[in-house]
Amino acid sequence: MPPADAPAEPDAAPEEQGSGPGDRETPAAHAGTEDTLDLKLTEELLALISADRNKAARRRDPAGELLGDPATWPGATTEAGVFHLVPVVLERDLAVLSRWMNDPAVAAFWELAGPESVTANHLRPQLEGDGRSLPCLGVLDGTPMSYWEIYRADLDPLARHYPARLHDTGIHLLVGGVGNRGRGVGTTLLRAVADLVLDNLPRCGRVVAEPDLRNTPSVSAFLSAGFRFSAEVDLPDKRAALMIRDRTYRDHL
Repeated sequence: MPPADAPAEPDAAPEEQGSGPGDRETPAAHAGTEDTLDLKLTEELLALISADRNKAARRRDPAGELLGDPATWPGATTEAGVFHLVPVVLERDLAVLSRWMNDPAVAAFWELAGPESVTANHLRPQLEGDGRSLPCLGVLDGTPMSYWEIYRADLDPLARHYPARLHDTGIHLLVGGVGNRGRGVGTTLLRAVADLVLDNLPRCGRVVAEPDLRNTPSVSAFLSAGFRFSAEVDLPDKRAALMIRDRTYRDHL
């Protein structure tokens, strides 16, 4: 289960800050242009990354029983732009992710401030694991601007705290691009990622998240993205709002 917590996004809230290891739709106040220019992704690079990650995913999870590979998922066309989930490559992405984690607004909730090794130690168990948790960059119109973790909630410690169902899939996120705050992008992307999960994981019936109950902007963002408030749950590091997006809701939109 992921770290501490972060605010999210009501209509006029300071900024989307979210659902993460604690609550991670968090903004990174110091993540400016220098964080993204060197990570601009072309379609060719996206294809190369996808091919490389496909090989790794087949080695870890040959039958695709866990989460498959988000690199193969199509982009989502949203009102904010075309959005892709791109699996993290440690050597390429560590510097920018560590920079985001060291922003005070992010560090208060993700608790990953410090040298790059701190962020690397958080990422490696996911990158080298069996595929039950996948760290991804959120790439909007070719520019990385957010960090996501897509994980099997039914195989996570979270499942000890709610009546989990087989193939429940959880999400954590933080918004790192300074130009993407305060204009509803967090809610837009939450909706898009939940739809991507349900569209590409046919056995998943629900997408879940567990923002801190006190983080009303984050809870509001999930509600606006089509999640429903299911219950209050006591987790080791917080009292959380269990948010659920049901496939039945998605299929009847």
